[in-house]
Amino acid sequence: MEIKSAALIGVGAVGSYFAYGLPAKLGDRFCVIASGKRKERLEKEGIYINGARCPLNPKTAQKAGKVDLVLVATKQTALPEIMDDISALVGENTIVLSLLNGVTSEEIIGNEIGMEHMLYSLMRIDAVRDGNHMELHFDRIAGVFFGEKDHTEPTERVQAVLDLFEGTSVRANFVSDIMTDLWLKYVSNVSQNLPQAILGVGFGAYKDSEHVRAVATGLWQEVVQVAAKKGVRLPERLLLFRGTVKEARFSTLQDLDAGRHTEIDIFAGEMMRMGKEFEIPVPYCEYTYHMIKALEEKNDGKFNY
Repeated sequence: MEIKSAALIGVGAVGSYFAYGLPAKLGDRFCVIASGKRKERLEKEGIYINGARCPLNPKTAQKAGKVDLVLVATKQTALPEIMDDISALVGENTIVLSLLNGVTSEEIIGNEIGMEHMLYSLMRIDAVRDGNHMELHFDRIAGVFFGEKDHTEPTERVQAVLDLFEGTSVRANFVSDIMTDLWLKYVSNVSQNLPQAILGVGFGAYKDSEHVRAVATGLWQEVVQVAAKKGVRLPERLLLFRGTVKEARFSTLQDLDAGRHTEIDIFAGEMMRMGKEFEIPVPYCEYTYHMIKALEEKNDGKFNY
């Protein structure tokens, strides 16, 4: 099995990592999916990665046709509007990597196109977005991690993805227990992405303040309880991101800083839904959810007094 063509949906901080790495390998057999005014904007303005304009080859999904690999790098809130594009790109043997945060996007996409197309995956990236300019800190990017839900050894299609990224700037990592890895990223996001967003502080606050760390610990422990009900065992103790500079501002805080809506619904919001499903109280998540929703309202101008 060989991947000869790929399409990327979404060229924010995560998507730009692949837009930077794949054109040299695939040439015009790599494209970014866009239509209407968004396609016109990408053609005219492009995106810049570390100061250099990146070739995107934007196409509509209908023009691109069936491809071997689909990379989904939007926010989860955009899934309903891009599902038709995903379906148009998927052929009999197409592989789909959903690079979204959270623990539900694979099932959402798979329910529409068939779970047999999905590989479970996650990103560990250090990037800052400012409009159409992306700053990627390649020395601190671990890359994409992926695997099969029920296989601990690389399957033929896992190997095909590894082969595709070999020789590119994309760091590709096979994970034998991808479900645990997905939940580890999720618990880390809930516990460390969110409190700093409320406070407007860098990562160092988790080490320097016992109170910030206490909130992170409370969130972590709530996710551990829910994960256990899903059959995933996570460490009981809060594990802080390693090798992270104290000034680091993660995606939720970056969104609020830029006046954008956040992914709070797939973090604390999803935890509230799962907590209700399993009858597990999640008060830290509930408080965090409403606080960040209020900050979004503030950014929207609902109140400025």
